[in-house]
Amino acid sequence: MLRSMYSGVSGMRGFQTKLDVIGNNIANVNTVGFKAGRVMFKDILSQSMSGVTAPQAGTNGGVNAKQVGLGVAVSAIDTIHTPGSAMTTNVPLDLRIDGDGFFIVTPTDGGPQYLTRAGNFSLDAERQLVNADGMLVTSVDGAPIQLDDTVKSFSIGQDGQIVTIDETGNAVPSGIFLGIAKVVNPGGLEKVGGNLYRVTPNANPGGTIEPMQANDPAAGTGAIIAGQLEMSNVDLTNEFTEMIVAQRGFQANSRIITTSDDILQEVVNLKR
Repeated sequence: MLRSMYSGVSGMRGFQTKLDVIGNNIANVNTVGFKAGRVMFKDILSQSMSGVTAPQAGTNGGVNAKQVGLGVAVSAIDTIHTPGSAMTTNVPLDLRIDGDGFFIVTPTDGGPQYLTRAGNFSLDAERQLVNADGMLVTSVDGAPIQLDDTVKSFSIGQDGQIVTIDETGNAVPSGIFLGIAKVVNPGGLEKVGGNLYRVTPNANPGGTIEPMQANDPAAGTGAIIAGQLEMSNVDLTNEFTEMIVAQRGFQANSRIITTSDDILQEVVNLKR
């Protein structure tokens, strides 16, 4: 069989994966805190038709190797952790991280902690700070955040501290800080759905999460901006351009397969 046919098949598979990632990006263009993905390709091992001949000074020159490539494969599907645009909502519990870091949420069943950039939080009936799925937002001490019954209103500062208003109308710093996680390699985080990420050993050493205070120059954590949400970082112009490239690449590789099939048909027709 012709090598070109299998190269065309590998190209179609690769561009199909690229279209899958582009489709997911476009579907999440309005998802809060979503980070776009991209597909990177690499060539597969080449078949050597002849080896290299070393040159000999004054006698003969060197000869390069003759190699035929065997197709393409997906080398990586990266998550691009560039910041998304800010959307002002004026909702006190809508939070955005201006810089590096992730919010930490803990499932109510005591499972492993997750990270997220989606800051659309709310208070439940027990006055606990939770995300849209009911997971508990974690403080810098690693504990769930729960407000006292005496708190009439509150605000959240850029350092993540909750400032409460008591029954007398006085502003009282609560001493409770939202925990922010700094990740060494954000690309190593694993998406688990629901705008959540699982920490892996390639994201942080040992796959651990250490809550930090927001807006800390020494730690490199970003400031928390209340009343705003971080939107998706998907660029529709770039996605539609890449879609055209992937579509044409898919068509070109399908043409390789049909051309190889025509050649094989001619070989079969040699004997009549």
